[in-house]
Amino acid sequence: MIELADGIEVPDEEIAIHAIRAQGAGGQNVNKVSSAVHLRFDIGASSLSPELRAALAALSDQRISDDGVIVIKAQRFRSLDRNREDALERLRSLVARALSRPAPRIATRPGPAAKRRRLDAKSRRAGIKAARTRVRTDE
Repeated sequence: MIELADGIEVPDEEIAIHAIRAQGAGGQNVNKVSSAVHLRFDIGASSLSPELRAALAALSDQRISDDGVIVIKAQRFRSLDRNREDALERLRSLVARALSRPAPRIATRPGPAAKRRRLDAKSRRAGIKAARTRVRTDE
């Protein structure tokens, strides 16, 4: 069992981790050792609760495909084990983001001092604009 969050565990079989060759610079090591990790997690076929599955699928993240599969590629480290842990940590952070609920917004109204400041600023601005008008001479 792999723990994704406090009290949330999934069987090892639900997370597919494959070793692949890393990209980029790295000398000969990058050409001969498969140290990068490709992690795949199917949200729909997982044993997570329906609420958490819906929250995960609703996240707007480029790592979640249209089919509801999370694909994470980890190649930050030279070691396969460290890349595997990095990929699992990124999956855990996605689950934590899905679990967090934003605080409800509480509507507020401006106080009397703020209203007074706004009206004073409006009056000042109106005075500036009124001073720009052409001066008329009736005589």
